[in-house]
Amino acid sequence: MDFRAGVVKPHYPTPHPPAAPHQPHPNGSDHHHAPPQSASLKSRFARFLGRNWARVNYGYHVEPTWLEMNRFELPIRDLPPAFQGLKIAQLSDFHYGEHIPQGYLEDALERTTAEKPDLIALTGDFIDHGPKHVHSAAKLFAKLQAPLGVYAVLGNHDFSVHNARGVRRYPDLHETIAKALTDRGIKVLRNESVRFDRGGDGLILAGIDDLWSCESDPHRALEGKCAKTPRVVLAHNPQSVDQFNDHRFDLVLSGHTHGGQVNWPGLGRVLLRKKAKRWAAGLYPHGPGHIYVNKGVGFGWRFRFGVRPEVAFFTLKPM
Repeated sequence: MDFRAGVVKPHYPTPHPPAAPHQPHPNGSDHHHAPPQSASLKSRFARFLGRNWARVNYGYHVEPTWLEMNRFELPIRDLPPAFQGLKIAQLSDFHYGEHIPQGYLEDALERTTAEKPDLIALTGDFIDHGPKHVHSAAKLFAKLQAPLGVYAVLGNHDFSVHNARGVRRYPDLHETIAKALTDRGIKVLRNESVRFDRGGDGLILAGIDDLWSCESDPHRALEGKCAKTPRVVLAHNPQSVDQFNDHRFDLVLSGHTHGGQVNWPGLGRVLLRKKAKRWAAGLYPHGPGHIYVNKGVGFGWRFRFGVRPEVAFFTLKPM
């Protein structure tokens, strides 16, 4: 982030005041002051510490719950007139747990509903760790409502995890989460798709399991669909597109990266590996379509800098 204000130059040159005449020193000898010395190493170090301490406090206390509402108009190939203006809301990476303020999450959902989207997409990582908070999270997400429904895919945190000894824990976690969401009226798309019809024209919404789960199957989700029907695909990890092969997609909604969660001045997104930086955050053209990488609503650990949490909205229009 750059908070520096621009400098506005005057419309005319500013005259310099005349130099003051030289005054001799009272004792009769001229006295010339030495030019000011450059800042000492100690003072520079103090400024460095102060500046970065302020950044750390901001990154812990302010940005993790300073929610952005980002809006986009996207041209879609072959979009039928009946779907022009369709509005999709996307939320991702909630990491529901005791470390996330409940009121913050509730406010995020209320603000999403207030935008009156036609469809709401949730792109994974509903809980942070284990099954403890699954049902509380599902109860909260049930507050989301949209005319065409609320749809979800699972993220890597929604599948089984391994402990420090490499032992697999919670092997049925993904089924527990999917059932809890389904019971609350949220349709979980697991390598499958749904079609919306208006006046004989259609729009396909597909969802695939997380890339790291080894359950991801884009072919199963996208095969056999009309090649001229526009497709929106939900995939937690943006790198899933490498598995799409020749399957058409017009918009892929992803998350997973949190935008790196830290974008430190001079260092960049230090927490993302090189491959993940390919699609770190935001909107990317890819072939004839687009990929959007959502920075997420929640966080695994409470610190964000230069990467505010977000809810994203997409209004579709013909190309």
